Amino acid sequence: MSKANIDVEAVLSGKYPAKAHAKRVVEYIRSKIPDATGVLYLEGRADRLLEDSDEPIPFRQRRAFMYLTGVDVADCFLVYDIATEHSTLFIPPIDPDSVIWSGLPLSPEEALAKYDVDAVLPSTELNPTLARLGSAPKSTVFAIADRVDDAVTFLEFTNKDLTILGEAIEECRVVKDEYEIALIKKANEISEVAHKAVLEKVKSAKNEYELEGVFIGASISQGAKKQAYPSIVASGRAAATLHYVHNNKDLTGKDLLLLDAGAEWNCYASDITRTFPISGRFTEESRAIYEIVLQMQNDCIAMLKEGVSWEEVHLLAHKVAISGLLSLGVLKGDPKEILEARTSTAFLPHGLGHYLGMDTHDTGGHPNYEDPDPIFRYLRVRMNLPAGSVITVEPGIYFCEYIIRPYLKDPKHSKFIDEKVLDKYWDVGGVRIEDNLLITKDGSINLTDAIKDPDELEKIISSS
Repeated sequence: MSKANIDVEAVLSGKYPAKAHAKRVVEYIRSKIPDATGVLYLEGRADRLLEDSDEPIPFRQRRAFMYLTGVDVADCFLVYDIATEHSTLFIPPIDPDSVIWSGLPLSPEEALAKYDVDAVLPSTELNPTLARLGSAPKSTVFAIADRVDDAVTFLEFTNKDLTILGEAIEECRVVKDEYEIALIKKANEISEVAHKAVLEKVKSAKNEYELEGVFIGASISQGAKKQAYPSIVASGRAAATLHYVHNNKDLTGKDLLLLDAGAEWNCYASDITRTFPISGRFTEESRAIYEIVLQMQNDCIAMLKEGVSWEEVHLLAHKVAISGLLSLGVLKGDPKEILEARTSTAFLPHGLGHYLGMDTHDTGGHPNYEDPDPIFRYLRVRMNLPAGSVITVEPGIYFCEYIIRPYLKDPKHSKFIDEKVLDKYWDVGGVRIEDNLLITKDGSINLTDAIKDPDELEKIISSS
């Protein structure tokens, strides 16, 4: 693994490479339909109002549209002519009544200068343009099912394919280009500052929601107005809940705080988890678990390179967890037998990580949530990792009574667990450490530089 040496601002000074993405998508379509021609048609998200209100629903651009345009604006459309490689962006025309309240929208000239498209027209020209393109012999329109407005017609097209385009975009999104990597790195840089701000506040904070506010405020103050996902700010035993959402419990008397939070930058996500002592000092038990999880992460990252099996990396996390819990006496018996019995899923019930991009749980991983093997059931990536993919490495060990108690009642698992020793660890709650890794030909590049050294964590918290 190496550190990221990316000149983020230089890369992002250019345009989002929408046309390169369109060409990749066409290549994928032609790998399935060799003679494919016609047009790609995509719609952005429309502006909508909340029920019983004149306030808008918070806007989130459709990721497929973003991938082929780079446009994070509502009520837009894209038509891409496969034969000529010509892209046309359609934007809302000026509505004088709207200008009174919201100001002037993006003009065609501004849009053409800002985005990687060949032409910009008002959306009133969309149907006439489709009619003209559809009149060509044996014309085909590729679109995504249930994402075509009722006012849009494909009547002139000979063929309509509503399946392959969505699949193509989801698969192409797995491998990131330089611009996308810079966006993810930028989101990480913002989140790292916000994570440190929480470290500096945690000792004096009284409630989880104060720390959520610190993180979001630090993100917004750097220009990141959106979070990639709802923050998880879990103290004490609540850290054993994987997607804890309450973020409103008092911190008094709690040992650890698990902070899983990441800012978004221009529709691209960061996803970072850190776990640290609220008081500034780990207990003996929490330090022991922390060091096991850190070893899990380090060993798994060391395996990463192009072509590695993510399932094998995930299995390594379990092997390191078993070894660590055996050394503490929480587990007992033969490590191979413990792994074969899947007893370790009591303490690590989730997958090791997931692809990261425009979505926190990004596309293309092909999970199998019906897998009868519990160790792989929640693994979100079931393939060998290609160079250029970005994946989270987020091992954890959790002491969730709801999950573990049934294992203690099952002879298949209970023979491997020392309940008396286990009782010392309930208050640890859970420890997770999560970084974002770019896969390369010979290894990986860590895009996350948030502090995770346990001594450094204690130093920052204690001195704040």
